[in-house]
Amino acid sequence: MNPLQRILHVEDDISIQEVAKVALEIVGGFEVESCDDGQSALARADQWQPDLILLDVMMPGIDGPTTLNKLREQSSTREIPVVFMTAKVQPSEIEHYRSIGALDVVIKPFDPMTLAAQLREIWERAHD
Repeated sequence: MNPLQRILHVEDDISIQEVAKVALEIVGGFEVESCDDGQSALARADQWQPDLILLDVMMPGIDGPTTLNKLREQSSTREIPVVFMTAKVQPSEIEHYRSIGALDVVIKPFDPMTLAAQLREIWERAHD
C-alpha cells in the first residue's frame, strides 16, 4: 500500500478551505491542492493525480455526488478514492454516499487537529 500523500480538497467556502489546508499540510504533512468547485476539481484531479479527493457535498453548480460521477467517467480519475465532507449527517445519507462510491464521510464541522489522522485512518482501512 502506498502512503497517503497528495490530497485534492474541493470546498466552495474559502474559510473552510483554508482551515483544512493548514490542518492537512501543517498538522498532517500532506501535499494539498484546493479547488472551490466541482468543475475545476475535475480538471485538477486529471492533471495532478492526487491520492485522495476530499469532496464537499453541497456546492453551487456541480455538487459533490455529481462531481464523483464525473470523476468516475474519466479514465484518468476513475480510481482516485473520494471522501465526502458534509454537515448532513443522517445515517441514511452517510450510507447513500458510501453506496455511490465514497470511501467514507467526514462530518462538518471537523476538528483541524484530527482531520489528517481521520483521513489517514480512512485510507488505511480502505487499503487493508
